[in-house]
Amino acid sequence: MSDVAGFDRADYPLKEAAVATWDGFIFVNLSPQKTAADFRELFAPLIGRFDSWQVGSLRTACSIRYELACNWKLVFLNYSECYHCPLVHPQLEKLSPSDSGRNDLSEGPFLGGYSKLRTSGTSLSMSGRSEREPIGEVAGAQLDRTYYYTLFPSMLFSLHADYAMVHYCNPLAVDRTEVICAWLFAPHEMQRPDFDPTDVAEFWDLTNRQDWHVNELTQAGMGSRAYSPGPYSNAEGLLNAFDRYYLECMNGEYAT
Repeated sequence: MSDVAGFDRADYPLKEAAVATWDGFIFVNLSPQKTAADFRELFAPLIGRFDSWQVGSLRTACSIRYELACNWKLVFLNYSECYHCPLVHPQLEKLSPSDSGRNDLSEGPFLGGYSKLRTSGTSLSMSGRSEREPIGEVAGAQLDRTYYYTLFPSMLFSLHADYAMVHYCNPLAVDRTEVICAWLFAPHEMQRPDFDPTDVAEFWDLTNRQDWHVNELTQAGMGSRAYSPGPYSNAEGLLNAFDRYYLECMNGEYAT
C-alpha cells in the first residue's frame, strides 16, 4: 500500500476496545462508543459490594470446560431460579434449601442474591464440610450464605465462605454455548501441602451437568413447532428481569 497514492496508514488503524478491571476480572467491550467511564457507571451496583471476599486476591485452582447444546440465555435463566433444585439437584438441596433465597439485585444487568446453608459451618462440597478458612474478611451471616449473581451477558458469579466460583459463558451458535467453570481459592490455602479442590469441583461438576441436561431438554422443547411461551410465575422474578434487560439492550442496539 506504500505505492498507492493518497493512502495514509493512520486512516486504517487497529480497532480499539474499552477495557476495565473489577475485583481481579478483566472486562472488554467492543462497542466503539464505550469508555472506562461507561464501565464505572454500569458497574456501580457491584463496586465495593463484595469487598469482604477480596476476590481480586483469589487464584484459580481448577476449571472445567463444557459445550452445551442450548442457547446461552437458557443458562442464565436456569441459574436465576432454584425451585427446580429439589428435583434436579438433590445433593444441593440437602445442604442449602431452595426456598431460603433472597434477592438483593433485581433490575438491570446484574441480578441475584443469596441462599442459606441448612447447617452453620457447612460447605457446598461433596463432603458437606470444609477445612479451609473463610476467604478475605468474610464473617457473620456471610459464613452461612452462598451468593449467586448473573453478570450480563457473559458471567455467572457465586461467592462462598471459603471459595468463589465463576462460569464464563460464550455463545457459539444459536443452539450451542461454551461454559468454562472455574473455582477460586485464597493463595495461602492453595500453598498448603494438603490443598485439594476436588471436593468442591466434583460437587459443582455434578450440579452443572444436571443443569446442562435440563437446559438442553428445554432447547429441544423450544424447537418443537408446538412450542409457545407462557407466563412467568411469582418465583421467576429474576427471569422476567433478565428478559426485560435483554430486550432493552436489543431495542437500543437495533432501534431505527
